[in-house]
Amino acid sequence: MEPLGYAVVAIDAYFLGSFPTGLLVGRARGVDIRKFGSGNIGATNITRALGKKVGAVVLLVDALKGWLACYFAPTMALQIAGGLPELDADIRECLQLTGAVGAILGHNYTCWLKFKGGKGIATTAGTLLALMPVGGLICIGTWIVFLALSRYVSIASIAAAAAVPLSAWLTGRSPLMIGVGLTVGALAIYKHKDNIRRLIAGTEHRIGGGRTKTTVDSPPTEE
Repeated sequence: MEPLGYAVVAIDAYFLGSFPTGLLVGRARGVDIRKFGSGNIGATNITRALGKKVGAVVLLVDALKGWLACYFAPTMALQIAGGLPELDADIRECLQLTGAVGAILGHNYTCWLKFKGGKGIATTAGTLLALMPVGGLICIGTWIVFLALSRYVSIASIAAAAAVPLSAWLTGRSPLMIGVGLTVGALAIYKHKDNIRRLIAGTEHRIGGGRTKTTVDSPPTEE
């Protein structure tokens, strides 16, 4: 596959991922989500500002961005390459991983918001469901279990991010996919650095239970 094919996939995936779903949905409801709570454009902050139904829409669209970027990456590359009849399995995987990384970076560092964005949990989940459905379900299950046990969205997200490379290994994926899984998982954990600080300080927002310490100015957890 020519480098041009990978470049086109990366660029297209980035712009797909950069679609600021939370910001646009908030504006449609008369709310600038950047001025509410954590200021994050992800589904968690949207849920707190506009309710569970609206938050669910943002969550699904953000996940769909990742899924589309992976699922259609080989098709985009084939069009650029002149319609080759088929792709080698390794090349197809590389193209899909390129789409995955592009979409996640687009969501996390969108050019439309001065390269600020969300934390990529939903978009990463979408890429995993396209790349390795069973592994993706393992990560989603991890998120649900840790949310139920801790009632912290941030802890659930960090645990799910840590499970990405492990789930890739458990489902027999290639070393390349395990390596990319380790990278995107580490990025997701890094994006939760403020949440980690609040968890240590005991000021993180807990679902259904407020914060573990009452503070006036500590922001709610981000997504």
